[in-house]
Amino acid sequence: MDTTFRLPAELQSTVDEAVARAVGERWASRIWASDTSLWTDDPAVADKIKHRLGWLFAPTFFMDETAELTAFGERIEASGYTDALVCGMGGSSLAPEVLARVYPDSDKGLRIHVLDSTDPATVAAYDATLDPARTLRIIATKSGTTTETLAFLAHYWQAEEHRVGRIPRSKAGNEFVSITDKGDPLKALPHSNYFRESFLNPSDVGGRYSALTYVGLVPAALLRLDLEALLEDAGIMAESTKADADDNAALVLGAGMAALAAAGRDKLTFVIEPDLAPLGAWLEQLIAESTGKDGVGIVPVDGEPLGSPAVYGHDRVFVRLGPASDSEWHTEIDAKLEALAEAGHPLIDIRLDDASWVAAEFFRWEFATAVAGIGLGVNPFDEPNVTESKTNTNAVLERYRHEGQLPQVEPSAVRGPLKAYRQGGEAAGDLVELLREHLERVPENGYYQIGAYIAPTASRSEQLATLQAALRDGTSVATTLGYGPRFLHSTGQLHKGGAPTGCFIQLTNGHPQDLEIPGRHESFGVLIDAQAMGDFAAFGAHGLPALRIDLGDDPDAGLTELLTACAEALA
Repeated sequence: MDTTFRLPAELQSTVDEAVARAVGERWASRIWASDTSLWTDDPAVADKIKHRLGWLFAPTFFMDETAELTAFGERIEASGYTDALVCGMGGSSLAPEVLARVYPDSDKGLRIHVLDSTDPATVAAYDATLDPARTLRIIATKSGTTTETLAFLAHYWQAEEHRVGRIPRSKAGNEFVSITDKGDPLKALPHSNYFRESFLNPSDVGGRYSALTYVGLVPAALLRLDLEALLEDAGIMAESTKADADDNAALVLGAGMAALAAAGRDKLTFVIEPDLAPLGAWLEQLIAESTGKDGVGIVPVDGEPLGSPAVYGHDRVFVRLGPASDSEWHTEIDAKLEALAEAGHPLIDIRLDDASWVAAEFFRWEFATAVAGIGLGVNPFDEPNVTESKTNTNAVLERYRHEGQLPQVEPSAVRGPLKAYRQGGEAAGDLVELLREHLERVPENGYYQIGAYIAPTASRSEQLATLQAALRDGTSVATTLGYGPRFLHSTGQLHKGGAPTGCFIQLTNGHPQDLEIPGRHESFGVLIDAQAMGDFAAFGAHGLPALRIDLGDDPDAGLTELLTACAEALA
């Protein structure tokens, strides 16, 4: 494992000074001593931080649980289950997705799937492809009150009661396990007293820092991974972070990220080896939600196709992450990164022995992000702006319950299946001109964010990546991409609480085949539309430029038309 910085001279001195400060002020040892004064001098905030540092000790604490977890995985497989569906959002879903996609299939263990979309087409797709008699549902929520997760639970609980009978109710519960916190969160979770098992995390670990807790380890056990080896790797990394020295790789990484961001290089652009690519979405949440507040923050850019130096502004840092290799992919990517470095763009190169080192990377980046919070002067363990979109969504849903429909707004522009809505509702007429005008609203040193409240599929992800690259290539503006409502629990904090430099493009679609949510007034289609409206309103409240484009009932056709319109707007 090797980490190197390749920086222009002026930025090298900036990073060197930041590292020297981190070493001289003993940031590493003080983090391990739970010294909250690193982040705040407010006693109330300090107390909250002190109760969010349990992640430091997770590799050691959970080593004692590996035998029990391994036995659990064996029991579940022996019971005839072939699949497990993780129902959760943000920190409860991203680490399981990394483990499920990074580790190759074997003849042992279950297939792990992640449901973190309220789009009815996504829920219906899992219903159609997973055998309910052979699929374990994992209900993962730290609070026990996550709106989306409770909707998933209601949906699958009713389905199980229909399949196995309503009496006794425990029959349905046999298909469920939960991952939550001790105490009130478990009590808040409907039907939890009937679940096959409940795994109760320490309450002093925040969601995005929970990869090495039951959140990641329960799916790992079902994958039949070597849990001791995973935690040993993480433990080795943890030990390496304790030294107040300039060879503490995680300390240097965190201090360097903060220093570069403060110098205007705040777009941390990940170039991740394909076998580790799922790690990018987890890093997005960790960094964005931890640093994006109080008007500052690091903007993680994941999945953006790598381009030539000419398409980038002077706000980038590139992070190459993955095993050393002579493969064709690495040869091509390394050549492009060399060109970027020669053009003066900062490069952080993290070479791993192999992809199995992923548990250690969880810890490295958790520690580095905590360090970056010190350098930026923010509390990396809270998320003060996350509730804004939730509050707006609840207001929309309350109106729906009284009026029987969502708020109706006339489109500002129409083109084929596309309907565009600008803030304030003013008519524009021509969608291409509206797009061109919106793209010009991006602030200096800003970024575009594409928030797609549509069902994620491989073909749509490809089309969205094409759109992402087109915006970047046509404007030299960093462009991020996320599926909603997933990103509300990931980068949403950064969008509202970070530097006010985002320019937002929201994508929605119709729901010709909707699904009801048992016990709720609203359907899944109404819920995701309300979440999009709530998010759009939050942008307006912060004075951030946002444009909503509805793709119609066929989002694939809508995306094709949007790509054409964007090409015209950028011409």
